[in-house]
Amino acid sequence: MDPILLIAISVSFFCTYLVLPFWIKKAKQIGLVWEDMHKTGHPKNVAGSGGLIVVLSFILGVLIYVAITTFYLKSSGNLIEIFALICSILLVSIVGLIDDLFGWQRGGLSKKSRLILVLFSAIPLMVINAGESTMFGIGFGILFPLFVIPIGVIGATTTFNFLAGYNGLEASQGIILLSAFAITTYLTGNAWLSVIALCMIVSLFAFYIFNKCPAKVFPGDVMTYAIGSLIAIIAILGNMEKIAVFFFIPYICEVILKSRGKLEIQSFAKLNNDGSLEQPHKKIYG
Repeated sequence: MDPILLIAISVSFFCTYLVLPFWIKKAKQIGLVWEDMHKTGHPKNVAGSGGLIVVLSFILGVLIYVAITTFYLKSSGNLIEIFALICSILLVSIVGLIDDLFGWQRGGLSKKSRLILVLFSAIPLMVINAGESTMFGIGFGILFPLFVIPIGVIGATTTFNFLAGYNGLEASQGIILLSAFAITTYLTGNAWLSVIALCMIVSLFAFYIFNKCPAKVFPGDVMTYAIGSLIAIIAILGNMEKIAVFFFIPYICEVILKSRGKLEIQSFAKLNNDGSLEQPHKKIYG
């Protein structure tokens, strides 16, 4: 990987790090603030939807990567896949932002609406027939873009959002999973996917600085949807579906646990008087 590509990665980090303080200030001015369920009194003073800055910084970094490879490295490889990826991330982020603005306390988007809208974000990958149609030794042919891709994108996008709700949790999970994919794609000869993963990783690192306990900003579905979708896209483009399924075992377990409560019960911890947290329900719902 050419060292000059570090420029694109650096832009993603510094854009998030420098812009987030302005977002936090502006969000509070316009009333885009959410309750912190794990602080005494549940104060409604944390800026919401900060993940929008993460997504935009990530996309800016990827576009700079495209510019460097086009004008400096004189390469045009994988441009179709990259722009399909950007389109998918933008579409799913819009869905997440709409869900944020509707408000989780008011139910947000309905489950049916959410699934249908997330499905649209898979279309850019479907139309370019992304990835290899053979998976787990089975040749899916035309069924791969028509069914496997949308199922993968919808599954990863929605389930990643289930393990959330604690300061720094969403960002740290994204950093861990995408770091594993960045290493794997590099070792398998897909360094371009490693750069894309790194653009999101460093943006999440910058976000974590403001999101760690006590959080000054929350990511919102706009970020969790984008991370889940990006993981699915990298797995598809890098032909690493098996690895993705393995990594998502905890999320699959979470879906099963939440299904006990018909996906309606919130998993916020119970806040004790001494500030410690404990399990909120007698049964485990994730």
